[in-house]
Amino acid sequence: MEVLLGDGIFNADGELWRKQRKTASFEFASKNLRDFSTTVFREYSLKLSAILSEASFHNQEVDMQDLLMRMTLDSICKVGFGVEIGTLAPNLPDNHFAQSFDNANIIVTLRFIDPLWKIKKFLNVGREALLDKCIKMIDDFTYSVIRRRKAEIVEARESGRKNMIKHDILSRFIELSEDMESNSTDKNLRDVVLNFVIAGRDTTATTLSWATYMIMTHADVAEKLYLELKTFEKEQAKEENVSLVQCDTEDSESFKKRVTQFAGLLNYDSLGRLYYLHAVITETLRLYPAVPQDPKGILKDDVLPDGTKVRAGGMVTYVPYSMGRMEYNWGPDATSFKPERWLKDGFFQNASPFKFTAFQAGPRICLGKDSAYLQMKMALAILCRFYKFSLVPGHPVKYRMMTILSMAHGLKLTIARRS
Repeated sequence: MEVLLGDGIFNADGELWRKQRKTASFEFASKNLRDFSTTVFREYSLKLSAILSEASFHNQEVDMQDLLMRMTLDSICKVGFGVEIGTLAPNLPDNHFAQSFDNANIIVTLRFIDPLWKIKKFLNVGREALLDKCIKMIDDFTYSVIRRRKAEIVEARESGRKNMIKHDILSRFIELSEDMESNSTDKNLRDVVLNFVIAGRDTTATTLSWATYMIMTHADVAEKLYLELKTFEKEQAKEENVSLVQCDTEDSESFKKRVTQFAGLLNYDSLGRLYYLHAVITETLRLYPAVPQDPKGILKDDVLPDGTKVRAGGMVTYVPYSMGRMEYNWGPDATSFKPERWLKDGFFQNASPFKFTAFQAGPRICLGKDSAYLQMKMALAILCRFYKFSLVPGHPVKYRMMTILSMAHGLKLTIARRS
């Protein structure tokens, strides 16, 4: 995976990993990045809503998974690079960076099951030849953004406008790389940012796709969620002294205004009070973890707690997909979708990360967990408050067996607006 991930946080060990982890955990805890992310997630959730609204007025089918992939890619590129790549524009344009990124991801993953990939790479044929072109496209784009951002930072400092320096992850890492001890290169910056894009794009989009599917196939859950969001809207508007716009679902302008007004009520703190929504997302992750299995290399001979001997050079894989469905862990209703299992007296109750393993546990527990929940709650709050989804008759929902648990044929839906 080195060709794509480089020495980024997913592909690094030891001191190199520890250094990145420390820096990244500090950055993710910063209020600046959190506020910037909230603004970005709101902006792109509204862009998605505008596309869905348009489709509903014209009775068009949409592929929800494709739209969510576009939304999360645009969002993570804005948060990661500070650039607008525009794949969620109303005409849903093709984007060379996005296509190269997707292809490289798939080809690198297929290396795990293709014993001949090194020969193909040496001969530069087949998938490996395409991978070469994709990586060149990704690198050209990434390095041009890094050079541009460095120039912008220098210009902002020289003109005394330090407040003009952006809050995206790349800008922060550029500033940190200017430390005398850092020895950081453009290649390090490229690896850092691309690892964040991989971490925050497919995982969030597939979870949102499965959550949408679960909500629309469980009418009782959809209704409870809708009521929570309606109640929240009313109470939050009252608290902020906001007079809600009259919403006519047949009038696109008033409908859009109300959606935008509702989105304005959503921020990090207010989203934290939507306990049922949080439970719906967590229950989705229990049954459909974004990374369904996670392999670890064995550095030296060891013995697992149950006495199993493992040998250096081998591999141990844990499987969150199976662990989320074990009665041993979750009781006799383990395979049922029940968000209520996460609530106690109406409040959300977390489980140990060693039991609920969708975000890993221990030293490598997911750094972006809060950021992922923030984006997913922002998007789902808007979608489930204002739209009702129905699966296109006969559309197959099947797994695509890749690193990420996505849907093989997308998620084809029709949409109805709600007042």
